[in-house]
Amino acid sequence: MLQKHDRLLVVQPRAQAPALQASRRQGADLMHDRHSTGAAPKTIVVSALSSCRGALTAVALFSGIVNILMLSASFYMLQVYDRVLNSRSVATLVGISLLLLAAYCLQGFLDAIRVRMLARIGARFDEQVSPAAFAATQRLPLLGFGADKALQPIRDLDQIRGFLSSLGPTAFFDMPWMPLFFAGCFLLHPWLGWLTVAGGVVMVVLTYLTEAGSREATRAMMGSGLARQGIAESSRRNAEAMTAMGMGPAFQAQWRQANRRHVRDWLAGSDATSGLGAFAKVFRLMLQSAVLGLGAYLVILGELTGGAMIAASIMTSRALAPIEIAVAHWKGFVAARQSLTRLKQVLGAPQFEQRDRMALPAPTRALSAENLIVAAPGLQTPILTGVSLRLEAGQGLGIVGPSASGKSTLVRTLVGAWPALKGDVRLDGASLDQWDPQEIGRHIGYLPQDIELFEGTVAENIARFDPDASGASVVAAAQAAGAHDLIVKLTKGYDTRIGEGGASLSAGQRQRVGLARALYGDPFLVVLDEPNSNLDQAGDEALTAAVRGVRARGGIVIVVTHRQTAIAGVDHIAMMQDGRCKAFGPKEEILQKIMKQGGLPGVQRQTAAS
Repeated sequence: MLQKHDRLLVVQPRAQAPALQASRRQGADLMHDRHSTGAAPKTIVVSALSSCRGALTAVALFSGIVNILMLSASFYMLQVYDRVLNSRSVATLVGISLLLLAAYCLQGFLDAIRVRMLARIGARFDEQVSPAAFAATQRLPLLGFGADKALQPIRDLDQIRGFLSSLGPTAFFDMPWMPLFFAGCFLLHPWLGWLTVAGGVVMVVLTYLTEAGSREATRAMMGSGLARQGIAESSRRNAEAMTAMGMGPAFQAQWRQANRRHVRDWLAGSDATSGLGAFAKVFRLMLQSAVLGLGAYLVILGELTGGAMIAASIMTSRALAPIEIAVAHWKGFVAARQSLTRLKQVLGAPQFEQRDRMALPAPTRALSAENLIVAAPGLQTPILTGVSLRLEAGQGLGIVGPSASGKSTLVRTLVGAWPALKGDVRLDGASLDQWDPQEIGRHIGYLPQDIELFEGTVAENIARFDPDASGASVVAAAQAAGAHDLIVKLTKGYDTRIGEGGASLSAGQRQRVGLARALYGDPFLVVLDEPNSNLDQAGDEALTAAVRGVRARGGIVIVVTHRQTAIAGVDHIAMMQDGRCKAFGPKEEILQKIMKQGGLPGVQRQTAAS
């Protein structure tokens, strides 16, 4: 059972066998509440932040120099009012003015440099974390997370990079230097110092109120934004069905409701920060004027000079400026902090742990499944229970059975797309998790039910977007799938762009191209889920030839089907029913048993040579 919160998605286990619960707990802590206890594991996020430590130290150094240079305006006012005006020395005025100009130029140069450095720190962080974040977006859907949650690591990365390139971080580097300006005010007169400190306390309280007011609003805004995006993505993905069946108005109503909720949450967050931000700005101006008033009073009493009065006003303004900037950018800071927390949690989860695996030799002997218990990602109720099978090189397996019997679940587990709650899938005796995820893909060919082609050319899709793929290997895969003649008749042949999901191809063409992709590189294990659902007689014949071709070169092929013609090229049959393998063995033997019981359940009978 999945429970979704503003920043929380955890798996709540139902009552079931302890073995199942223990297995599913591996995914339960993938995304957890930020208040949970325990030290976070060192992740690529922590490593990326550590690599930026030197650059951040340089930014802090530049910030220190910038803040010291900001004292130059106060010293200038002291000299003008207390020295130049009294001495009427033009040379002194010109000299200190040139010094002030030089200080301003250096200050502006260093300020620009530190902002540029912060932006590049964000780019460096992105460069190091983005591969893992993208890998997480590929993996999260297989763990039961929806499209909105799956894309969250990329959005989090963008949020962190965007905040680092804004003025917000400069405020946090300037805050440690606030005591310098407070001390300057105390040196001029204790009353001015205490007034400035009191103003600073009020600004800190405003910062705390901003944090408290924006925290919940930011969470609500993110949650409603994800819901709104989910509706938009669902509408985009199912545009044809929506248009054909007149479902557009219903989804438009859902969109309007979700959008209103998101805008309401956005307004709440904006009001929480902008209102306090405006008050912080006005309060700083009021405090600066109060310092001038108090300074004027002290001048009248003869305890302060006119230059010191102006200098105190400038130092007060500068002392409180970092807090004002922080309040103005607090929404971005809160969002970036939450994004960083989520990235640490997701990329630090065991499922995304980066570890080196010893290279294994290419599989050549056998595939085995041992007592598999499998549930859909994110759910607890098993779909498969106690399924075991073994295939040797050169063998082909046809998986048959009624709808919802667990056929597709089985093959998804065999190729590693769905994790098993219990049991193992092994190639040549090595469980799938012993293989490097990138390496094992070369040894597996998979054609899912919905085919899943990508924007690009026919050749790119067949070659699995391998930049080093040769034309000969692409053509060989197409020929093995019986798709070469079909492809060369397209407008640009292998260079034809097929659009998202293969939109420019017919259903049968997509299936043939998907079959060619599954056969690309002569993988040892080829798994085809309903490969002939959109094929004509010629396509069925090509499929049978492809299955026999895999077996002839010593590979293993598995075919899931509802049509009897698809099992013509296999030599073994597994019949699934109610999540269990009811029969497994040589095709002739299993077919005879099944036929005595009334035929293949859920399989269309068609004449085909076996």
